[in-house]
Amino acid sequence: MALSDIRIVLVNTSHSGNIGSVARAMKTMGLSQLILVDPACEIDSHASALAAGATDVLGKSKTVATLAEAIADCALTIGTSARSRTLSWPMVEPRECAQKLVLGSQHGPVALVFGRENSGLSNEELQLCNYHVCIPANPEYSSLNLAMAVMTLCYETRMAQLDLQDKPVVEDETRYPSAQQMELFYEHLEHTLNETGFIIKQHPGIVMTRLRRLFNRARPEDQELNILRGILTSINRSTDKTDK
Repeated sequence: MALSDIRIVLVNTSHSGNIGSVARAMKTMGLSQLILVDPACEIDSHASALAAGATDVLGKSKTVATLAEAIADCALTIGTSARSRTLSWPMVEPRECAQKLVLGSQHGPVALVFGRENSGLSNEELQLCNYHVCIPANPEYSSLNLAMAVMTLCYETRMAQLDLQDKPVVEDETRYPSAQQMELFYEHLEHTLNETGFIIKQHPGIVMTRLRRLFNRARPEDQELNILRGILTSINRSTDKTDK
């Protein structure tokens, strides 16, 4: 069971040295897919120096403009969060996070997302994730730099992969929609709720944020999402007839 379908995604990284250190941490633990989202720096000689023998990870890295683009084809995305948010999201511990990534990668790409060095991921970015993970560091001194955080979670991921190597693999036939498919569903849902008047366009509040949290927690399967889209389409047809 390889780790090649597990992506490490860095959002808006400020320092090239951190990118190099992350590449080194990844290669040490057997991961190779690095995605950079709107980096505030370039991969330069400083990054290469700190990558040590992991310049191949840097060389194969991809740069994209948005987090949505980085995870579009991922059926599982876990975002790192160091602080509690006003609206809580499904949380996993590092070990459970690693197990979910390894099992999920059997069916296609999955992503582990890290935010900015000084402020982490925004609420909007965290809402694109199925789960959040927080490293339970010393509460009196929880100062983890980016590479340390990546190393900690990559280590757990490698241990989860090694743990499953010697066990009989039970195939999970469950298939989950990609992040892009979920975004299309949310757009369809919001459009329908606007059309029916459930959401008032001038005062939308946080209805969609709460619904995102609900469906992320439920994590619908492919067939279930198809049913939900069908229900919305049925409502749309009824609304169109009423308008006429």
